[in-house]
Amino acid sequence: MDPRITILLLCMGALSLLGFLLTGWDKRQAIRGGRRVPEKRLHLFELLGGWPGVLAARVLFRHKTRKLRYRVIAGLCTAVHVLVVLGLYLLWRD
Repeated sequence: MDPRITILLLCMGALSLLGFLLTGWDKRQAIRGGRRVPEKRLHLFELLGGWPGVLAARVLFRHKTRKLRYRVIAGLCTAVHVLVVLGLYLLWRD
């Protein structure tokens, strides 16, 4: 496997873990009435490759499931990321 793809997958994994933890923290803060994580920050993690972790946390913690605007932007971030990764894969393949 191309080392660039390996690095990309490792970065996505790390961002997914951080996105999962950040979404869980936001849910906890929402329950406690504490300082929340800005939605822009969650979307940034989704766009950079952490969308699997953020999506998993949203489902597991039932967080931000009713906010249509958030769900639409999250879907767009995911789609853009998938298209970029697909483009890189096509560019890098032998």
